Amino acid sequence: MSVDTQAQDAARNGPLFIVINAASGSHAAGDAKTALTGVFTESGRDFEFLEVAEPAQLQAQASRAVELARSRGGVVVAAGGDGTINTVASAVLGSGCPFGVLPQGTFNYFARSHAIPQDTLAAAHALLRASVSPVQVGKVNGQLFLVNASLGLYPQLLEDREAWKQQWGRSRLVAFAAGLASVFQARGQLDLQIETAGQAAALRTPTLFVGNNHLQLARVGIAEKDANAVQHGHLAGIVLRPIGTLALFGLLLRGVLGQLGEADTVHSFSFTRLRVMPRGRRRIKLATDGEVGWARTPLLFEVAAERLMLLVPAPGDRAEVA
Repeated sequence: MSVDTQAQDAARNGPLFIVINAASGSHAAGDAKTALTGVFTESGRDFEFLEVAEPAQLQAQASRAVELARSRGGVVVAAGGDGTINTVASAVLGSGCPFGVLPQGTFNYFARSHAIPQDTLAAAHALLRASVSPVQVGKVNGQLFLVNASLGLYPQLLEDREAWKQQWGRSRLVAFAAGLASVFQARGQLDLQIETAGQAAALRTPTLFVGNNHLQLARVGIAEKDANAVQHGHLAGIVLRPIGTLALFGLLLRGVLGQLGEADTVHSFSFTRLRVMPRGRRRIKLATDGEVGWARTPLLFEVAAERLMLLVPAPGDRAEVA
């Protein structure tokens, strides 16, 4: 039996090992767990929850889920937002295990781009009838990202947004308000040396954004050729020319309106490998799928050699991509 056949068989019949993050999204973890238990019990499918009460537990529970799925011919499932899905996917990548997603976050770009329903019950039913489809992931210095990776202004925006969410709750309005605050407190420029496809260039920019999600890129209005490139073996890079606070505010509004790519201060391009060296920095803040940490320089962004064996909904279960 080939690996692909094994994965498809596990997708249809194997036990589900569900890593569920109590902190993700607006749904109470208990309510989500109860709803999922009802769906999977009614289906007769074997399943087991691996609960994450604190962020520090997530990686260990993801690794445990992979161990169980490999030993029992099962499926690893991530129930949470993009950050949770990223961590579980990192454990799954290269294991040969099918990977399922039950979105519980605010934006859920990864799930939405693969037509996975946003409603918990609908996503659970779709998971039971799903089939394996290999999907592209990105890496930066070996660290996986499914949606995006970035440095400069964007990681700062994410940190500010998380602080606002802690105070005001999770919503798109709160996220937008936090973005405004970040722009008005924008902190300096990055001096970068970049190399791709044998060509080198120096640039000065407030942020470098690397996308692996055509839906997110299309929504903010990035050039169609670059947004679509991520569906055909490439990543998309976005840089801004050095601009002031008012111009940054204008770009934020353009992004909300889906017109970011029309600004003459925005440059987008596609690539398979991109080496980035920030001048004078041995370490730099790096955001991957909404989680911010520190990374050593230089940074190497690339399309991962492995594909993620994602469970995608059957045609009748696919949610409209919007």
